[in-house]
Amino acid sequence: MVSWSVGKLVKKILNTMKAVMSLFKQDFTTRQYMVTPDYEFFHYKDKTTTEVEYHNHDFYEIYFFISGKVTYVIEGKSYKLEPGDILLITNNQLHKPIIAPTDFYQRIVLWVNPAFLEKHSDAKTNLSMCFEAWADKKYNLLRPYPEVRTHMMHIVSKFESACNSISFGNNILKEIYLLELLIYLNKSFIETFEKNIEIDITHNEKIDNIIEYINQNLDKELTLDLLSSIFYLSKYHLLREFKKYTGYTIHKYIQQKRLMLAKSLLKKGLQVTQVCEKCGYQDYANFIRSFKKSFGIPPKKYGKNLIE
Repeated sequence: MVSWSVGKLVKKILNTMKAVMSLFKQDFTTRQYMVTPDYEFFHYKDKTTTEVEYHNHDFYEIYFFISGKVTYVIEGKSYKLEPGDILLITNNQLHKPIIAPTDFYQRIVLWVNPAFLEKHSDAKTNLSMCFEAWADKKYNLLRPYPEVRTHMMHIVSKFESACNSISFGNNILKEIYLLELLIYLNKSFIETFEKNIEIDITHNEKIDNIIEYINQNLDKELTLDLLSSIFYLSKYHLLREFKKYTGYTIHKYIQQKRLMLAKSLLKKGLQVTQVCEKCGYQDYANFIRSFKKSFGIPPKKYGKNLIE
């Protein structure tokens, strides 16, 4: 009787989500940067989809999966998504969706500036917790309990309505609804922390450990020989398995993560020479070239633009 009731509730939630969310539709954008300072909201429903390559952002991403057939790859872990699933993606994680052909692929994507969360947090309530604590949980997938899920989707619906309206007070309502949603996301994160979702996650524990080691030692020398000896893997096997689970060669992954760290350090006001050292570059000129090639601007100018 209990399982029937839960199943009926889940079905009702999904039907409500599809009905409410089908009221709005946006064209898919391939840009991976924000044009507004605090947050941006997207609601997509596609029959055909544009392939998205591995990428990262300078902001947090909240991804609500509504319908379709999607496996989402984040830092070596592949998540087989169910309708109602939520992904919490930080600003230093490489990720991409793998989308199978289907009638409709519907999702809601919310981009949030970490500074916005910091501004509205206090000593008792850290709105960034669900993003910052992913390293302890090891997973980006949030699968809320049915009652919490339906409540969050009602908040999303109100937030979306406010985003698409110019009525009096909607500029304030948008922020209120967003903060309410962020509170419930964090509460759900705490409530489902121990929930077993392994069945829908494909990963390799050894590769997970290598990724963690790389990310904790970007300021140090990182070579294939070193990683192979530390983790007791042949270089050939390491190269093959790392590419299989992350989509990157080890060299390309390390380079990308170092450049991502460089942007973060420049935002904190560090000098370019300090950034070069803390990102593990042995050659200053090579760092300048790599940064400019990746971001289209030299690091010194990038840092100067942030100050201005």
